[in-house]
Amino acid sequence: MYPEVMNGSDAKEIDLVLPTEEGQQTMFEFGTLLSIIERLHRRLLDVLKVELERRLPARLNAVQALLLYNIGDSVLTAGELRSRGHYLGSNVSYNLKKLVNLGFIDYARSPDDRRSVTVKLTEDGQIVRQLVEEILLAQCQALESEHWFGAAELGQVNDVLRGLERFWAGRLTP
Repeated sequence: MYPEVMNGSDAKEIDLVLPTEEGQQTMFEFGTLLSIIERLHRRLLDVLKVELERRLPARLNAVQALLLYNIGDSVLTAGELRSRGHYLGSNVSYNLKKLVNLGFIDYARSPDDRRSVTVKLTEDGQIVRQLVEEILLAQCQALESEHWFGAAELGQVNDVLRGLERFWAGRLTP
């Protein structure tokens, strides 16, 4: 028995339930999945970094290039970028400021809420977005031509990951 709440006399006790052998295997696979997802994102950033250094004499990093790609033709707020992608709040703000200073993004304050800023790509930002799209397209073509994965296999992986996303989203509401 382990204490659940440590509020003096209000402390409750809970029983620790050990997982079955099947549950242990599920936990192992789940942990492996989470590690793979993290590593995949880092590897994507590594690939983008190498390709950007080779093709673009700009002063931006792979995270910033991916941010430009994800903005695309949209006009978004930083909050929308956070909710759409895997960017942390301060990470988005820092990178947006940097991209504005480098001339890849235009921004405008909302007339209704002076704290809110909308962003869109400049011509230079569109060039980088197009370059990232070309890099990603080349990756897709290589996956198929080298017989790693095709659209069907990637669709199956996407279905599983979307299911996990829905599962976690369902845990956020009481």
